[in-house]
Amino acid sequence: MPAEARASEGKIRVLLVDDHAVVREGYRRLLERHDDIIVVGEAAEAGAAFALFVQLAPSIVVMDITLPGASGIEALRRMREHRAEARVLIFSMHEDVIFARRALEAGAFGYVTKASAPDVLVAAIHAIAAGGKYLSPQLAQSLALDSLPIEQGELLSARELEVLRQLARGSSIREIAAAMDLSPKTVANHQSALKQKLKVDTAIQLLRKAAELGLEVG
Repeated sequence: MPAEARASEGKIRVLLVDDHAVVREGYRRLLERHDDIIVVGEAAEAGAAFALFVQLAPSIVVMDITLPGASGIEALRRMREHRAEARVLIFSMHEDVIFARRALEAGAFGYVTKASAPDVLVAAIHAIAAGGKYLSPQLAQSLALDSLPIEQGELLSARELEVLRQLARGSSIREIAAAMDLSPKTVANHQSALKQKLKVDTAIQLLRKAAELGLEVG
């Protein structure tokens, strides 16, 4: 086995796509501080990104939307057409909900804004590598509110929306409690309140409602 292949064996293999070399270098340094992540390639535009995607078969593509020529969303569509299970994380300066919605509709496994803390990008990569999906918390809330009728949006607090988002991703009560620094009892109370406000009785119905409201169900 070639030395390069041995080095990446068992690791999350990332392809970075951004048109700024300095930005890519920063991403590379950040990600490779983690022993389970290796950057296997870089590209500055959509065509080169697709060619490397085919050649390298990365675990995850971390890609900006704004690229020279074709956009990151177009590159995402091509990658998904070539390999339906392709996992792409959009990492973009665009914080408007419409960009995130279009990326998710095109098949992105996650969307993180460049205004997020560095550990959010790492968390997103780990979540997607484990088979989940990931949105920046504030963006997830904005998407949910953007999808809800006004009266329903007013019913749910920001904390309830975050609990619903994590439930939709498949997290347990204890996992949500740890992530949000709450007690399991408090999270369970939020879950009960969500069922009451969204007029559902079971956990399955709650997940269906989450999907109807635009939250990604894992």
